[in-house]
Amino acid sequence: MSYEIVLKRIYSPSEPDDGARVLVDRLWPRGKRRESLNLTEWYRDASPSTLLRRQLHEEEISFAVFAVRYRGELRDHPECLIPLRRYARRGKLTLLSAARNLEDSYLPLLQQAVMEALQQEDIADLELASPPCLAPRFSGQD
Repeated sequence: MSYEIVLKRIYSPSEPDDGARVLVDRLWPRGKRRESLNLTEWYRDASPSTLLRRQLHEEEISFAVFAVRYRGELRDHPECLIPLRRYARRGKLTLLSAARNLEDSYLPLLQQAVMEALQQEDIADLELASPPCLAPRFSGQD
């Protein structure tokens, strides 16, 4: 199955074809009122931890180290992707952030993690839940 997950700055205007609009920042964007954003949800659980975000912001770690650690956070807490997968299964999902440069932010990493989780789920759905029983039927007679 194919899914459409796009990235967008929260400061960009909403469009009718955005689908589910989910803000995935831990902090509320400055100068924005909730009513003006046309949000489906503000979902903080899939954003990087406060410590990790602070380390990157204060340049204690490189973006490469940040990316490895953020992927680790997502891997250690796969349940945080469940709401995003649900939105993606219903139609287009727009992940929103206040980051200035989306391509150099955590959003592409999150987008990739959600897509991989969806693909793994799809593969699991194709597999049989339990092996078919090939033994002769028990007739109850000895």
